[in-house]
Amino acid sequence: MPGFWDDADTAKRVQKELGKLQDAIKGWEEAWEELEEAELLLEMAGEEGDSDIENEVAASLPAIEERLEVAELECMFSGEHDAANVIISIHAGAGGTEAQDWVGILLRMYLRWAEAKGFKADILDILPGDEAGTKSVTFIIKGRFAYGYMRSELGIHRLVRISPFDASGRRHTSFASVMVMPELEDNIDVEIDDKDLRIDTYRASGSGGQHVNKTDSAIRITHIPTGVVVQCQNERSQHRNKDMAMKMLAARLYELEKEKQAAQAEGLSGDKKDISWGSQIRSYVLQPYRMIKDHRTEVEMGNVDAVLDGELDPFIKAYLLWAK
Repeated sequence: MPGFWDDADTAKRVQKELGKLQDAIKGWEEAWEELEEAELLLEMAGEEGDSDIENEVAASLPAIEERLEVAELECMFSGEHDAANVIISIHAGAGGTEAQDWVGILLRMYLRWAEAKGFKADILDILPGDEAGTKSVTFIIKGRFAYGYMRSELGIHRLVRISPFDASGRRHTSFASVMVMPELEDNIDVEIDDKDLRIDTYRASGSGGQHVNKTDSAIRITHIPTGVVVQCQNERSQHRNKDMAMKMLAARLYELEKEKQAAQAEGLSGDKKDISWGSQIRSYVLQPYRMIKDHRTEVEMGNVDAVLDGELDPFIKAYLLWAK
């Protein structure tokens, strides 16, 4: 196309979009090629009465099915930032130590999900609980369509179980809020005035050895006009922690502006309402019965252990269909 390379930024953006489409098409093509090959082998096995080939085809079907399901899911990702990495923050709500333990359980669930997907996850900031568990944690998952998958998790998650911290063995209800933001690309410009920032340094908590204990490398940034606070202690240098914290702040402010625009477009007030305890998107019930239910899509799963071990795709797929 004549003049295509005259605008380097536009050309780069188009190339990136083209790459995303090519990846999606490649996924479908590979899945269908595997399916056609399996069909051919099965036809040959039938003609020759070869049970070994039939067993080989049967063994290959679960992997083919999984590849097709992934390709189907990725076709639903039409959001502006669905292909981006994702930044997730989990905060303990009502329930004290029980809620803080719930944050740790959710963190493990998401890390296991990321591991199963072949994604990379890094904890950016963590605040341990007073007695057990975690008060809050922020982490990043890096992988193709990480944000597209994880945007289904935004909201309040409710746990009902017999508390391991209650000597009387009573049933407790706990809440945790999950915030989900895309890691913004460099071409997304979010205007942040240095005068609006308060930057504090502090000593990192948690694991990290002697370095963590002796240096004030962790960074906390407060955006004064909005009251948004972000912090990062993952990196060993103060400079790298600041860079990551600024990325987190840009993502949060971007999301706030998007929410404001969406609310105005719907004729609502521009102020985002706080997520209130009790407005949960999903309930995880371990007592008196075992069931996980998504309240938006009505999808239920009885295999609680599998979900808490990271089997989230049934909920994610249902959410993507529901959201459309």
